[in-house]
Amino acid sequence: MTLGGLRTVARVVFDPAATLDTLVIDGKVAPPAARQRVAQQLDRVRVAAGHDLKARIDSSSNFPSGAGIASSASAFAAITMAAAAACGLALDEAALSRLARRGSGSACRSVWGGFVEWIAGDGDESSLAIPLAPGEHWPLIDLVAVVSQAPKSTGSTEGHRLAASSPLQSARVADTPRRLSACRQALLERDFAGLAEVVELDSLMMHAVMMTSSPALVYWEPSTLTVLHAVAEWRRQGHEVCATVDAGPNVHCLCAPGQASVIMSKLQDLPGVDLVFECPPGEAARLVQD
Repeated sequence: MTLGGLRTVARVVFDPAATLDTLVIDGKVAPPAARQRVAQQLDRVRVAAGHDLKARIDSSSNFPSGAGIASSASAFAAITMAAAAACGLALDEAALSRLARRGSGSACRSVWGGFVEWIAGDGDESSLAIPLAPGEHWPLIDLVAVVSQAPKSTGSTEGHRLAASSPLQSARVADTPRRLSACRQALLERDFAGLAEVVELDSLMMHAVMMTSSPALVYWEPSTLTVLHAVAEWRRQGHEVCATVDAGPNVHCLCAPGQASVIMSKLQDLPGVDLVFECPPGEAARLVQD
């Protein structure tokens, strides 16, 4: 589900006089590792465009970066679209999805709006995201309970690399097609109970792999567990809400239509919750005028 309300705006300007790509994130010069990662993505755009001009990239988001709220996915979708447009490349959404994926895997989904599926594929051309349903198909609300805005010490890219060291990873991967099918079916049928079951299982399996990797990655904070226990109790009380946690401490609380206002109030009362973002299904990435 592409999240409405949370956004990244990127501006890419290719400069014949520049000798190095420069990257500014939220008004601050980015560290070398981040600049290099974005420069590598721009190299892919430059190859497609047939030039080698360096660029200045300005990227800003209205939510914390590196805290498990898909900031890399949002940023690389925005940067890829902006860079392609600046180069005069006429790429459709499928081509943009393939290209954005090279910068950050999940960025392939952020190109589209509504509900989206990432097709694994068997190579570069066949691995891309496709739309499953528009946002109005099911007006779920994702309430993102932020318990920490600090950047995580180990990024998602490194976490993916370490996953193979977990003895649980092979079982997780083997069961992925079943979970994906169950999630797709629940979404298309607007079956909240079915969605809650697979969403929470998938999240816990991912964190079990990270916690049993070498070295172990434990992203959760005490307040993460507070929110997870609360969500489970609220569902026992009859509220249609479930929880999933990305590679970070913050908790995404998916709410069925009509449930968000009461769950928002409950989340704001929990100790350790700093703020809550309210996110309906969002729109596709798009070009904006300066």
